[in-house]
Amino acid sequence: MEGENHSRVSEFILLGLSDQSEQERLMFIAFLIMYLITVLGNLFIILAIKTNSRLHTPMYFFLTNLSLIDICFTSTTIPKMLVNYISGNKAILYISCMAQAFFFSYFAGLDSIVLASMAYDRYMAICAPLHYTAVMTPRVCALLVAVCWLWGGVNALTHSILLTKLSFCGHTAIPHFFCDLNVMIRLACSDTFINNLMIYIVGGLTAVIPFIGILISYIHIFAAVLRIPSVQGKWRAFSTCGSHLIVVCLFYGSIIGVYFSPTSTHTAKQDTVSAVMYTVVTPMMNPFIYSLRNKDMKRALRMLLTRKSVLSL
Repeated sequence: MEGENHSRVSEFILLGLSDQSEQERLMFIAFLIMYLITVLGNLFIILAIKTNSRLHTPMYFFLTNLSLIDICFTSTTIPKMLVNYISGNKAILYISCMAQAFFFSYFAGLDSIVLASMAYDRYMAICAPLHYTAVMTPRVCALLVAVCWLWGGVNALTHSILLTKLSFCGHTAIPHFFCDLNVMIRLACSDTFINNLMIYIVGGLTAVIPFIGILISYIHIFAAVLRIPSVQGKWRAFSTCGSHLIVVCLFYGSIIGVYFSPTSTHTAKQDTVSAVMYTVVTPMMNPFIYSLRNKDMKRALRMLLTRKSVLSL
């Protein structure tokens, strides 16, 4: 009983990205700007799609969900980091840390599965255009998104329950800016075999299998595009999925390196840099990637901004 009480901690200390006050002030400004760009950019994407009937298609339905997930994803970690920079207090309560780990796992898993759903949508549009409208009905799209949100919850709940079973033996300093699942497991002093096993099993179902699905979809897409006789036709077909492919590379390029490489090769600095990429940079870049590379999105955003300008007058 005494050992169990010793293992229960009331709070953790988030060491953050730096321990120098001058750097922290600069980081506060930088991350505040990036967070505002992320939230506002993704909100504009959602509003532009909702207010333009021409964008009420499966591709933009999935994009709306991706933008909503990105807002929630960054809101799980960045506000707490900004508060820590302002207050100078880097402590986070045990229950708050567990909640942050849950929601972070939830929205990270959702990102992965929704990206796979978007790849399937592009596969149907390019490889089976005659069957596209019959297959990608509003009901099917809603069902796909519902499965994404449901499985994301299963993934996060599995890891969170196992995380609460761990003992930390007074080790409360987290070398990160949020309660990252991988870092928390390495911080524990009790046996973490089951936790690591579930990362590979449940995490594999949530990240690796969707990634394989994306790869298979794009293999078929590339093959279909190469069969198009005209260069203009090839470019038009591929341009519809170019933005999605860039986002996939940004997201998976950082997240797989952290969670699916041997734990012994990790360093706190590498984990932190990778985490900044997929928790801050990728969600911030998504609105730019989809709006700058998509004529329909550009038109919808211009109409939305013009409408707001008229209303303000």
